Amino acid sequence: MRPRVAALASLLLAAAALAGHTLRADPASAATRPAPAATHPRLTVSAAALAEPTTGRRLYAVNADARLPIASTTKLMTALITLEHVRHLSTVFTQNDYYPAVIDSQIGLVPGERMSVHDLLLALLLPSADDAAEDLAYNVGDGSLGRFIAMMNARARELGLLHTHYSTPSGLDTPGNYSSASDLVKLAGYLLAHEPFFARAVAQRAAVLRTGHHMRYVANRNNLVGRIRWITGVKTGHTSSAGYVLVGSGRRGGMTLISAVLGTTSESARDANTLTLLEYGFRNFRLVEPIRRGQVIARLPVRDQPGERVAVFAAQSVRDVVPRRAVLSSAVVLPRQLAGPLNRDAEVGQVVVRANGRPLARVSLRLAQRVPAVSTSTRAARFLTRPSTLLALVALLLAAVASAAVWRWRARGKAAAGPEAA
Repeated sequence: MRPRVAALASLLLAAAALAGHTLRADPASAATRPAPAATHPRLTVSAAALAEPTTGRRLYAVNADARLPIASTTKLMTALITLEHVRHLSTVFTQNDYYPAVIDSQIGLVPGERMSVHDLLLALLLPSADDAAEDLAYNVGDGSLGRFIAMMNARARELGLLHTHYSTPSGLDTPGNYSSASDLVKLAGYLLAHEPFFARAVAQRAAVLRTGHHMRYVANRNNLVGRIRWITGVKTGHTSSAGYVLVGSGRRGGMTLISAVLGTTSESARDANTLTLLEYGFRNFRLVEPIRRGQVIARLPVRDQPGERVAVFAAQSVRDVVPRRAVLSSAVVLPRQLAGPLNRDAEVGQVVVRANGRPLARVSLRLAQRVPAVSTSTRAARFLTRPSTLLALVALLLAAVASAAVWRWRARGKAAAGPEAA
């Protein structure tokens, strides 16, 4: 009967948590409402970072590369390794002999209990269950936590997380387990872009785990999800060494921003700093794409080929984050006409994009088709068939005819005058 009692208690607690979420929809409560966006947001953090993930543009930073304890945001990498190594989320894992401390975040898995990877990941990401992290690491690591942690560190190096090292799959205070605000933002951006299940999971307020010894109802510890309509994730964390940590994400006006705040003093401070940082980004910046790859910029005439025009296209896109009031402009540098031979994709010019007069990007302009050389005979024929050339030839012919007529008239005159005239 004890598992059923525990399950009922879990259901009641999660339902109560969700009921609390519905008291306020949007905006935030007074404790978490951000201050109006200013030139620089006012934060009470040990470290923070804000970035737009598709461009990697960093919009704000405080000690962003400092190596700090990160608590359960460690589970971002645990989730990534699992998703990259388990082919089917319906795969069932058996819990190893792991007994979490009473104070640890957990869903009450017991040794030998079997649960799907799908449900273990939801437990890992929403209520931040340490026993789910242990289960995933043990099984993905083929029975070795050390092997799994080595996989975590190898992946961190591959992703260029220069200020990150793992020594646990859960994020409990352990020597050698650290990351930075900038690395957390980068890792979250990678997960959101490449793992659709992850993106859907962290945007949920709650979930039902249907595998295991009994059904479980779990709520998202990131209580900004669902309460602030534009918040889309990502992951909370808390230990005595790390303080309160939150990797947040939001989407407004077609732009996604990802933030990380480390070392805050409470859940309310964690949420308030996250909202302040994200609001700062959305109020002060916008995502622009003035040039798209393949976009036709001009159609140039070809020398010695009347009526022929060849399309010139942008070799790459320009996508960046600029100040909201920035004025964009572009300058195209191209020849007046093309002269073959030129291969398809040959670079023939550039377009320079500026924001408030400052260069934002330079893009190569290339030919959409081959421009062949024109032979000497073809050039001669085209020269001779030009209207101006024909008029000149007619004029020369008329002049020659007139000259011949004058010559004949003079010759007749001399003949009529006879020898005396000579």
